[in-house]
Amino acid sequence: MSAPTETVHLTAEAVTDENFRPFGVVLHALEDGTPFTDEEAALDVSEGTPRFYLMTLRDKPLQFTRITRHLHTTQTLMAAGGAEWFIAVAPARGLSEGEVPLVDDIKAFAIPGDVAITMAKGTWHSGPYFAAEELAFVNLELSDTNIVDHHSYQLDRELGIRIVIDPA
Repeated sequence: MSAPTETVHLTAEAVTDENFRPFGVVLHALEDGTPFTDEEAALDVSEGTPRFYLMTLRDKPLQFTRITRHLHTTQTLMAAGGAEWFIAVAPARGLSEGEVPLVDDIKAFAIPGDVAITMAKGTWHSGPYFAAEELAFVNLELSDTNIVDHHSYQLDRELGIRIVIDPA
């Protein structure tokens, strides 16, 4: 298949610590000096050189036909400037390259501009998406993640679908 024949709508849930737990961790502002807890991001950037940068994204409407994952690193994202944004995720069922996401497992989340998320290794994700024409994001991954650790699944080609995220 090449062109999507079916549109699947996902209603974005407001992200919470609990509903995002199968995919990673939601990061909230903490008082300086707060001791580390299990509720914080357990980063794994041990398989390469960490890259912490500000990326600018343009024209990211709330729809997609491709979902991606990284098998060798966690990834942390946060909108710079406090704007709400959206992401779709599906849990990793393992870290083998042959694994594919299950459409019924894909969830969409609305992320407030004052929190970040860290996705666990292998978490399928599509986004960030947002209403503005352009938005900057803080991104922490490996320096070569998008070159050597970018495993994508084409929902349109494989299943004939595109997914639209509907804000709640």
